[in-house]
Amino acid sequence: MSTAEKTPKPRSSQPWLHQPGHELQEFGTVRQLPVGLSYNARMYSCQRLNQTLADTQILHSMYKKHHWLMRGQTFYQLHLLMDKHADEQTKLIDSIAERVQTLGGVAVGDPRHAAEITNVPRPPNGVEEVPAMLSRLLEAHETILEDAHDAAARTQEMYDDGTNDLFVSEVIRTGELQAWFLAEHLVDTPLVHSS
Repeated sequence: MSTAEKTPKPRSSQPWLHQPGHELQEFGTVRQLPVGLSYNARMYSCQRLNQTLADTQILHSMYKKHHWLMRGQTFYQLHLLMDKHADEQTKLIDSIAERVQTLGGVAVGDPRHAAEITNVPRPPNGVEEVPAMLSRLLEAHETILEDAHDAAARTQEMYDDGTNDLFVSEVIRTGELQAWFLAEHLVDTPLVHSS
C-alpha cells in the first residue's frame, strides 16, 4: 500500500454546497414498480392524478388567499373555515402526490408547474367581495370534481383500484363536503325572523 492509500481523508463539517444534479426521471414518465398494474394503466393514472394534483394545489392557494383577505360580518367564521379547508387540501395534495409516486410517476411539485397545467381559472390578484371569493372556490371545486368523477370511472375500468379509491374516498368526498359548506354561505337567510 502506498502512503496515500493509508492516509484517511480529512473530515469536515462544511456542507458540500452547489451540488450539480442530473434529472433522474422526466415528468410524464413512469418507472416499472411491482404494483400489479400495466404500464398503460399506471401512465394514464399518473396523468389524471397530476392534473388533479395541480388543480388541488391551486385550490389550496386560493383558500389561503381568501383566508387572509376575508372581510365583513362573517369574517371570523369564514376566516376559520378557509383555513380548515386549506388544511384538508394540504392532506389531499400529499395523498395524491404519494399515489403518483407509488405508481412510478413524478408528482407535480413546483407551484409554477402547477400553474402552467391547472384547469382552475386564475382569480384577480386583489381583494374581491366575499360572495365572489366563495363563488370562485365553488367553481374550482366543481372543475376538480367533474374531472375526478370521470377519472374515477376510467381508472376503475383499468383495474387501478388504488387510484379509483383515492379519487372517490378522498378527492370527491372532500371536495363535495367543502363545496356544501361554501354554498351554504351564499344562501340569503334571515338570522332573526322568518318571512
